Amino acid sequence: MNIAFFLTPKNEVVYATLSMTIGQVLEYMENTRYTAIPIIDDKGKYVGTLTEGDLLWKLKSSKKLDFDSLDGILVKDVPRNVNNKSVFIDSNIEDLLNLSANQNFVPVVDDNRTFIGIIKRSDIINYFYTTFFNKNII
Repeated sequence: MNIAFFLTPKNEVVYATLSMTIGQVLEYMENTRYTAIPIIDDKGKYVGTLTEGDLLWKLKSSKKLDFDSLDGILVKDVPRNVNNKSVFIDSNIEDLLNLSANQNFVPVVDDNRTFIGIIKRSDIINYFYTTFFNKNII
């Protein structure tokens, strides 16, 4: 099976760039209810994952920082504690399953390491559930 079957393409993915502010990212996360999103650089390369926890730790460690000053801090200045490993689009299903066991999503990159989308663990589980148990997801 080709892992592209599970791909949610970049144009359908909420992601951050290194030049975005914490305020912008919090708006994204609030609107989508995501707790983690991929980060890409200005060349479109996947560079890591930003989590709610990363943002909270940055707020805690920054003296005199409040919610009104969040637009003054860039994503590139936020230390990250989680880094979802990516897979190449031509990776095998075993590599994908191995990573998805410990990641809510697996970033997918092309041969140049350009971010092309994600594969959500929930999509993988739903596929195997409906395939093996011949049932629709509730």
